[in-house]
Amino acid sequence: MAARGTRGPLGLVTAAVTALVMALVLGLAGCTTTDEPSRTPTSPQDTAAPTATPETATTPAGVSPFTGLPGRLGPVLAVKIDNVRPARPHTGLDAADLVYVEQVEGGLTRLLAVYSSQDPPRVGPVRSARESDVELLRQFGRPALAYSGVQSALKPLIEDAPLLPLPPEDAPTAYVRDSSRPAPHNLYVVPGKALAAAPGADRPQDIGFRFGGAPEGGRSAESYAVDFPAAEYGFTWSAAEKRWLVSMDGTAARTTGGERVGAPTVVVQHVTVRPSAYEDRGGNVTPYTETVGSGSAVVLRDGKSYDARWSRPSAADGTTFTRESGEPLPFAPGPVWIVLAPR
Repeated sequence: MAARGTRGPLGLVTAAVTALVMALVLGLAGCTTTDEPSRTPTSPQDTAAPTATPETATTPAGVSPFTGLPGRLGPVLAVKIDNVRPARPHTGLDAADLVYVEQVEGGLTRLLAVYSSQDPPRVGPVRSARESDVELLRQFGRPALAYSGVQSALKPLIEDAPLLPLPPEDAPTAYVRDSSRPAPHNLYVVPGKALAAAPGADRPQDIGFRFGGAPEGGRSAESYAVDFPAAEYGFTWSAAEKRWLVSMDGTAARTTGGERVGAPTVVVQHVTVRPSAYEDRGGNVTPYTETVGSGSAVVLRDGKSYDARWSRPSAADGTTFTRESGEPLPFAPGPVWIVLAPR
């Protein structure tokens, strides 16, 4: 850098040229182009979970909109899983990105597990689909749905829905039986083979969830319970594992491999559960869980509970969760359990 002082004519010309060049360089440096390829992560810091604020409208490239974590974004496969006592322990439930808890006949529940980040060797036991599943899955675009059986009157609705139905009769090589278990609690789906039979399944898209750091406020909560007419779910915070451990009907939920089932975020979404137009073989009316609309919710994360509001204007829309102020309520990165609890 030249020293300050009186300059001659040559010095003034040189300074003018230098200033012009610097202005051009700075101007070019301030420009960006959308054609520039994304940088490939080269260090552990580069592959860490994103720090985007919950107000971010879309999930960054390479990050799952289901879990907020970077990784594989495979086709979406939803599996309807049996959940009566003889069906436990479950297989592959710990690999799901999302797990929905739905009420069925007799006040019992079934699980709808959604997979994209991982394809475990087996998932199950697999059971029949319900009318509510069509509305719930609409926000996922066109996912594949693995299920076993459906009421004859409901079959046309499933077949006409914007999803890829995969019952055993349509994908026989994707299912296996476990001879050590009694029927009907012994049917399992092989995700890799199921998705091979559904090549048009959509990949993950924004379903309204936002992920980020723990928000302010909330109430300390070591445990939380949700009751259905004939089923009970418990969630206990584990500071060591940084997730909520799941129990079902008072018993710790484990996989067939002995692993505890849990998730960093649990959402208790209060919904309307009403009679549907369908009955099971015994004449029991099938409940219909309404997931379009709005209502109250409780979000569990980081050992705290947060009051929230949920909103889903139409079946094609995602479900958003906000605080009373209207500010998005971020989830902790990782798998999410959504309990569709009766109001």
